[in-house]
Amino acid sequence: MLGMSKSIFRRLLFSFLATVLVGLGISGILLSFFAKEYIYNTKQEELLRLAKKVNTAIYDSNKINKQLLDKLAMLDESFDTRIWLFNENGKIVATSMKDEVFTGKSVAVSIADSVLKGKSAVTELQIEGLEDPMLSVSVPWGKGENVYGGIILHAPIEGIERTFGHMRESILWATLFGVVLSTAMVSYLSWSISRPLRTIERTAAEIGRGNYVERVKVDTSDEIGDLAHTINTMAEKLEKVEQERHHLEQVRNDFLANVSHELRTPLTAIQGFLEALQDGLVEEEEARQKYYAVMYSETMQVNRLVDDLMDLMKLENNEVNLAKFPVNVGEVINKVAFSFRAEAEEKGLQIAVELADELPKIYADKDRVAQILKNFVKNAVKFTEKGEIRLIAESEDNWVRIQVVDTGIGIAADDLNRIWERFFKVDRGRSKNNKGTGLGLAIVKELVELHDGKWSVESSPGHGSTFTVWLPTITAIRQTS
Repeated sequence: MLGMSKSIFRRLLFSFLATVLVGLGISGILLSFFAKEYIYNTKQEELLRLAKKVNTAIYDSNKINKQLLDKLAMLDESFDTRIWLFNENGKIVATSMKDEVFTGKSVAVSIADSVLKGKSAVTELQIEGLEDPMLSVSVPWGKGENVYGGIILHAPIEGIERTFGHMRESILWATLFGVVLSTAMVSYLSWSISRPLRTIERTAAEIGRGNYVERVKVDTSDEIGDLAHTINTMAEKLEKVEQERHHLEQVRNDFLANVSHELRTPLTAIQGFLEALQDGLVEEEEARQKYYAVMYSETMQVNRLVDDLMDLMKLENNEVNLAKFPVNVGEVINKVAFSFRAEAEEKGLQIAVELADELPKIYADKDRVAQILKNFVKNAVKFTEKGEIRLIAESEDNWVRIQVVDTGIGIAADDLNRIWERFFKVDRGRSKNNKGTGLGLAIVKELVELHDGKWSVESSPGHGSTFTVWLPTITAIRQTS
């Protein structure tokens, strides 16, 4: 991560420095160019205006005398600029400064020709004996067609160049300040980016090692914060997937263990009885018949287990197609009660049916509804030693509520949420005489869901249980379709 931090720092630094240097460089060049042009133009226009004023003051005099020189000196002091006069030959004949060394020197021929033709000239004047150029303007000396020569007003360029030098120095210092500021900003930005990225990297590494409870703690609302939120969401999903995987693995192991156990018990009994019969250890016919009866019972137990497993697998794989028609709930309940009445009476139990008046029909698979009720009643008979079992059906809004109420041993609160699991038995270790596959309620749950119904259970140890299912009426189906 440190390498990435350095890479980010370098890229940000080079980007910022390039932006600062190019921006300030271009700005400095443009500023210098336009400022210089503006200053030059302003100075030239000012000199040109003053030169015309000088001509206005001396255009009626073409002779160099003390009066003219005094007037030039006065104008020099007033305008704060040097004034030269040159004749038709381009020779400097008078200046506004006493003891001027340039008297007698010549101006450029092109300037002299332009001025003598009545035109003004603006140029950097080159004077013989003067190394440094001057910003100068030249205007005709005279009036109308009477041109005696030219008037030159000039200012040294040295001052203007000094101004430009200060400007360039200021731009240089601004550039250096920009470089320092950019470095500081890049350092902060690099730190603010690399710090949460290091946190994200550490968390991602932990998640990669299987620690799905790890979360990224980044308190930013930018793209890095979005990345952290995405990684946290991914970790949460992976954690759920891992938990589901563990759960499915546990369910698979429990399933195999339960199937092995449920098969081993009857098969062991059958094997033992068969070995006894084969070895001739059972000689009496009555004893053999008892052995046959036990083997038949154990065989039926294995057969029920296989049938329940097949039903459950088909239900969970959505391979069961319901044949739904209008069903008279009361008729189904009465048939189920009748089928268990003999078994219940053997235990001294009573099965009562309580049906509400004008009970609406439900839209369901009649055989599967009977299967649901049989599983409930079978458990009620199995776990009830005394009292009664009641089958109740009532109308509730767009549902028909069916309840199976018993006075049996009840179910502990910790087991209420687990009774719908495959192979879970509330009587495990409590009663060895009650046999079952432990799949009945799991099948009930799948069948009720397949009918778009609901289910619930209320129970407490020693006070019996109440199993309830709600199945939709024909009216409800028509309203939703």
